[in-house]
Amino acid sequence: MTSDITSPASTPERAAATVEQLEQEGDVAADFLEELLDIADIDGDLALDVKSGRAYVSLESDQPGSLALLSNPDTVQALQELTRIAVQNRTGRFSRLILDVGGSRDQRQRELETLVDRAIARLEEGGSTQASLPAMSSYERKLVHDIVADRGFTSESYGEGADRHTVISRG
Repeated sequence: MTSDITSPASTPERAAATVEQLEQEGDVAADFLEELLDIADIDGDLALDVKSGRAYVSLESDQPGSLALLSNPDTVQALQELTRIAVQNRTGRFSRLILDVGGSRDQRQRELETLVDRAIARLEEGGSTQASLPAMSSYERKLVHDIVADRGFTSESYGEGADRHTVISRG
């Protein structure tokens, strides 16, 4: 009797990507995004990087406001997912690629810092022992966990899928 069940470590989704594979992901993503930008007649420059085990693709423009519609956080998230699917279809590997459009990731980092600081202020006022944040993506939750730890508090994620959120508590 044969089995077609593989262990999680042997599946492409679970295997850690090499720098070369991440660079390939970035190249595939850049090709996909360039075609999309051409179709939409949007000018932009792409920059590729590999850090923290992920391919990072940044889309920038010298023309003020040319990326305004694309830099909306929901749009960036959707475009990132489409780009990940394109990369996965081309490489056959699950992609954890991160897309930044017009500095949207830095802007979101600042927004999350403000959100965390407000939640911590509520905790320090003594109103409760925990503060729940709204549901967010896994990337945003990771940023929140890092921010919370830097502030000397602890955090955990709860929920499933689109309802997964972070709860902050005293360290």
